[in-house]
Amino acid sequence: MRSIRSAAIAALACASLGLGGCATTGADELPPATFVALQEQPGEEYVIGPLDELTIHVWRNPELGAEKIQVRPDGRITIPLVKDLPAVGKTPSMLEKDIAQQLSQYIEEPLVSVIVNEFAGTFSQQIRIVGATEKPASLPYRANMTVLDAMISVGGLSEFAAGNRAKLIRFDKQSGSQKEYALRLTDLLRRGDSDANVLLQPGDVIIIPESAF
Repeated sequence: MRSIRSAAIAALACASLGLGGCATTGADELPPATFVALQEQPGEEYVIGPLDELTIHVWRNPELGAEKIQVRPDGRITIPLVKDLPAVGKTPSMLEKDIAQQLSQYIEEPLVSVIVNEFAGTFSQQIRIVGATEKPASLPYRANMTVLDAMISVGGLSEFAAGNRAKLIRFDKQSGSQKEYALRLTDLLRRGDSDANVLLQPGDVIIIPESAF
């Protein structure tokens, strides 16, 4: 029964990617990552997602800004003089320019700043972990994030997890196809094998099956 349930979870995870199933080019292995990054590097520029919380300042016109405004599920925001402006899929700097363009109808050369207070990101920037883990979840991607970081966030493997049969599904933007990589989560979490720790990328999906018995 556990195996059937895990297969169903994996199928749903692949379907959520919108890629027509789990056809892959083979389970390659990713190069190991250190537990602590040797040099911290900035990640991709942040893209605003639904339910992100923003603060918007308009220089010398505070009444036109907004404190702790949440991006609606439909991906839009409304502030004074600007209604139903699309925000999802834009970087903060892009949204600043769009708001300034709208406000330029009312004030001369508006200077706008957008601050992301609380973030979830778009699905393409989240790390999704499903299957035999304590707390399946979608996690906001952070620069230099590793599999170890993600697994700590979801409470590790469940009692019946087959961690060394876990897979990482990654969409390759250059080729337009997804690839599958083998993960050794049992070796990493229960045996402390540092070579089993790998770097993550925005949009990665980790699927953890259950053991058959």
